[in-house]
Amino acid sequence: MKRRGNWMRTALICAWFAVLASGVGAVYARHEARKLFVELQALERSRDELNIDWGRLRIEQGMLATHARVERLATEKLGMRLPAAGEVSIVREDDAKVASRE
Repeated sequence: MKRRGNWMRTALICAWFAVLASGVGAVYARHEARKLFVELQALERSRDELNIDWGRLRIEQGMLATHARVERLATEKLGMRLPAAGEVSIVREDDAKVASRE
């Protein structure tokens, strides 16, 4: 009988430690999950801010590359203008081949 009592007591202690370890494991897992969720929310917020910046940059790029703006800057800052009819010369492909051989 004494052996059976010792075995039961040992089994009860082992079960108690198993329940305790299971509880600690559950609390730890929940804590880690919450920590990862907070990190996920921060990364999503960062992603959203970067997407907003990307959209603004695309709008700015489109504005800076408009033909009217490029033409205005070429005229104002570089002094470029459309050539007069007499200033235009047409080069044909045959002329270019002859000139490259010489």
